[in-house]
Amino acid sequence: MNKTGTRTLETSRLILRRFTIEDADDMYNNWASDSEVTEFLTWSPHPNVDFTRQLLKDWISKYEDGAYFNWVIEIKENGQAIGNISVVELNEKLEAAEIGYCMSKNYWGQGIMPEALKSVADYLFDVVELNRVAACHDANNPKSGRVMDKAGMKLEGTLRATGKNNKGVLYDKVWHSVIKSDRC
Repeated sequence: MNKTGTRTLETSRLILRRFTIEDADDMYNNWASDSEVTEFLTWSPHPNVDFTRQLLKDWISKYEDGAYFNWVIEIKENGQAIGNISVVELNEKLEAAEIGYCMSKNYWGQGIMPEALKSVADYLFDVVELNRVAACHDANNPKSGRVMDKAGMKLEGTLRATGKNNKGVLYDKVWHSVIKSDRC
């Protein structure tokens, strides 16, 4: 595994880059304060932009660690920070990563998140040299599973009552993954 950390990635419509403190307002306004965006997530909507700013300070301080991967999703067309995609679990021994993501509802259904997820997975395979990239979603949120499918992941199965959302409710996790040999 190469500990290359969060590097800027570019797709036809997106720039995936490190967060800066200047992203706090966009993050808060575009997705982190929205209860619809966080409905199926493990964290609650941010109460105010100061909370978001403090979180970003923590994230930014971790960028020197080459095993830390956390991107803001920026739209090239308007420079708006509209979402986040990151490695939420890294297993160096197994050369595997679990990805988490969320995005402004104003951009849902436009193929943006599959584009970002595929770009991050490609980076984790080609540069970091991982063997497995996986993601899971709440069984009640099948749209997130479609994102994974569109990014080339395969459905693995459902683990019952293995997640707890931001309301403290247990849910079934549906797992998808792609491994290096799937890409050949």
